[in-house]
Amino acid sequence: MKILIALHHDFVLWNAPEWLAERLRKDFPEHQLVHLPGYEGVAEEIADAEVAIAWSIRPKQFAHARKLKWVHSPAAAVHQLMFPQMVASDVLVTNAREIHGPVVAEHALALIFALAKRLPSAMRLQQARVWGQQAIWEEKPTTRELADSTVCLIGMGSIGREFTKRARALGMRVVAVREHPEKGSDGADSVLSTDDLEFALSQAEFVVLAAPLTPATRHIINAERLRQMKKEAYLINVSRGPLIDDAALITALKQNQIAGAGLDVFEHEPLPADSPYWRLENVLITPHTAAVTEKLWARHYEQISENIRRYLAGEPPLSIVDKQKGY
Repeated sequence: MKILIALHHDFVLWNAPEWLAERLRKDFPEHQLVHLPGYEGVAEEIADAEVAIAWSIRPKQFAHARKLKWVHSPAAAVHQLMFPQMVASDVLVTNAREIHGPVVAEHALALIFALAKRLPSAMRLQQARVWGQQAIWEEKPTTRELADSTVCLIGMGSIGREFTKRARALGMRVVAVREHPEKGSDGADSVLSTDDLEFALSQAEFVVLAAPLTPATRHIINAERLRQMKKEAYLINVSRGPLIDDAALITALKQNQIAGAGLDVFEHEPLPADSPYWRLENVLITPHTAAVTEKLWARHYEQISENIRRYLAGEPPLSIVDKQKGY
């Protein structure tokens, strides 16, 4: 069996370290493993590969894949793999949603803490050497406790489940909104369908986006839904940028229609220097670092190696993607 690793990204952490390929070769010596440093040569190498580990595969490259049976993405989101030919094929797709869930959930809570405790204001005052106790207290909304606050959590995958455990441990009330509420609450205080999203938004001090990007979730936060949110509510996005209609959110933030936003992801990344988001003081921006951790590739290795063992044994691998749903 031939395994192809084709991962390349401008951000160094997203590139598979050489030790990953070396360790896989040691653990599975009877199989061929090819680790490409970039995307050059993918079409040639994928031709006889049975397994591919890649962020994305282009349709033209996929057309060369005569033996491909399984694609694993080290990302949680796999929309870049969901082109018609892949979806219609018998190729199995898995992702790393369980790898990223815990650390992204922590980041969502970090954004909530920072906004609730007015830490961006404190940092600005610190840089100006101003003792801003009174100034911070007079800001609206003022600093708040997380206990007894309500979170509208949109999406109940790995990030959502991990966030719920942590938020409830802090005494927060979690109202989960998911496509299939019949799947259960997964620890949330209550679970609603997307048909009840406007009601859930109106109840929350914090709205957390943890849903996959699909045609149904693109711009799930738009002008109408922003109007349903409380004036003192914060919007947190640690999932995918296109879940938000940027023009609508920027307008809402400029008009103080909501309290603010903590955004880790954007429709266009890197976020352009002329984006209005940079100039809004009620926005906390992190540069798509929610999944960044020194333990990342160790966790990836555990999942990848376990899934190869399962694949070779004819057992279902972990984290199979439903290609019809796109997640």
